[in-house]
Amino acid sequence: MTELELLAPARNAEIGIAAIDCGADAVYIAGPSFGARKAAGNSLEDIALLCDHAHKFGARIFVTVNILLRDEELPQVHRFMLDAQAAGVDAFIIRDIRICAWDDITVPLHASTQCAIRDAGSARRYAEAGCSRIVLERELSLEQIRKIRSAVDCEIEFFVHGALCVCYSGECRLSEYLDGRSADRGECIQACRSLYDLVDGSGRTLAKNKALLSLRDLNLRDRLADLAEAGVSSFKIEGRLKNISYVRNITRWYSLALDAMVAKEPEKYRRASFGRVSGGFSPDPDKTFNRGYTSLFIDGQRGKWASMEAPKSMGEKVGTVIGLRRVDKYSIAIRLRPEKHGTTLRNGDGFAFVSKNSIVGFRADVCNGNEIICKDVSGIHEGTVLYRNIDTAFEKILEKESCRREIPVDVTARIEGGSSVDISAESEDGRQTSCRYKTDLEKAENRDRAEAMIREQLGKRALHYKFKVVNVESTGALPLLSASTLNSMRRLLAEDLEAIPVKAWPMAAGHRTQPDKLPAPERLSDISACTLMRSKYCVRYELGLCPVHQGARDSGPLYLLNNGRRLKLDFNCRACEMTVLPG
Repeated sequence: MTELELLAPARNAEIGIAAIDCGADAVYIAGPSFGARKAAGNSLEDIALLCDHAHKFGARIFVTVNILLRDEELPQVHRFMLDAQAAGVDAFIIRDIRICAWDDITVPLHASTQCAIRDAGSARRYAEAGCSRIVLERELSLEQIRKIRSAVDCEIEFFVHGALCVCYSGECRLSEYLDGRSADRGECIQACRSLYDLVDGSGRTLAKNKALLSLRDLNLRDRLADLAEAGVSSFKIEGRLKNISYVRNITRWYSLALDAMVAKEPEKYRRASFGRVSGGFSPDPDKTFNRGYTSLFIDGQRGKWASMEAPKSMGEKVGTVIGLRRVDKYSIAIRLRPEKHGTTLRNGDGFAFVSKNSIVGFRADVCNGNEIICKDVSGIHEGTVLYRNIDTAFEKILEKESCRREIPVDVTARIEGGSSVDISAESEDGRQTSCRYKTDLEKAENRDRAEAMIREQLGKRALHYKFKVVNVESTGALPLLSASTLNSMRRLLAEDLEAIPVKAWPMAAGHRTQPDKLPAPERLSDISACTLMRSKYCVRYELGLCPVHQGARDSGPLYLLNNGRRLKLDFNCRACEMTVLPG
């Protein structure tokens, strides 16, 4: 039996709790420092709070320690990890292999995607050091994942959704080169989302003012079964800087997909945590942040991966402008031909369109059918394709209609001679409790009605448990139990179950090696001597200029220009890779 884990991001404890409630089996989050997102730190108190909530459902909390560490930082990192472990953390996501030498860190260690694991050799390096899980490079095919899985005896984690770095993970020096802020230290300036001109060696401009290094967002929801077959057991959503509505929406969308996989093959798969999610909203990935979607290299084939025109979120396409009129000195009315029938526009919705290779956004003051009244918008004209990147109605639903996650509990009531009631309860995760209640009550004249009362009142909710009476047994008449008495019984059962820790499905532990046998750690490099970026993505292919796949003339090196800075693009067609070098 394979446990399928949905791993969601959290910028803070509030978002982490929301992810658990929407169906995440695990959440990854940063501590106060040493995570690869400098703007996403959290206190140990908040991490402990998140752990307490997650563990009610057998879900897990992973803390990121996934930057390259300086020697003088190691004692501080060690102390933090010991404190986080004591707070209830279930695993650490690491990059620096020296952490594997600390035998007092007893929870599992996971090798971060920043370790750039994309072949069997690098996978074995971290597995042999003691990492129980490896987080693979995003730019891998199913076949490559299978080969890595067959080479190591550890869990495989893979990103399935969210923003994509154009560079191989952990190998980007572009931010540091341009601005002095190192991605290896969690300070990336996202230079890949900037606009560039592309010129050849003779100075001829091939593309102007485009986000030539910006990729669309990953979306592999329809490929989860393929990934599981290839050996992936943890499906990771990117987004530790995303807001709570994004995390709720995308987590729920993927959780429903994993539930469907389990329902289809229950003898093969089960979820990695407990509880069932009900209520809330219908998820829609087009209504929260995205740059358009790609499945990247999952099938071992190149495709159109870039979002050159829209390096920021555009949202869902809502229609094309077919008319403009002035309302008053400051406002205009925009008439749309809807993209699909039934689209409803609302006051306050946010819209975006591309104008001269930049994204223009605006908010609607008033929406009447297919007409938008708003303040003056520069650059809009008839024929403009309009997108909605803020759907106010959907945001309100996400905020108000929260998901409810509950542990199912089966209850059996046994009544002996009408004078005592024995109630036994077993939760989905196997915890058991029982109670006996003496009764000195009159006997029910209508047995069916009395049994229906027992089933109804014991089969409700208490705390985060959803009770279901599976059997009512009796050796005599049923006592006439009031609703308040039965409700008290149910609440006591919930409190008894709450006092028993959930026994989560076991995680792989890994086998730590001796410190003197650890591989040499990766070190912070001299930026002046570096390849700034190496990528499976290729600008030449994206623009139809590839000499291998598209029969174009070999242009030699190309150059990116931005604000007087020049970067050189080189192409290794044998490996089908592009590198970015100082220009």
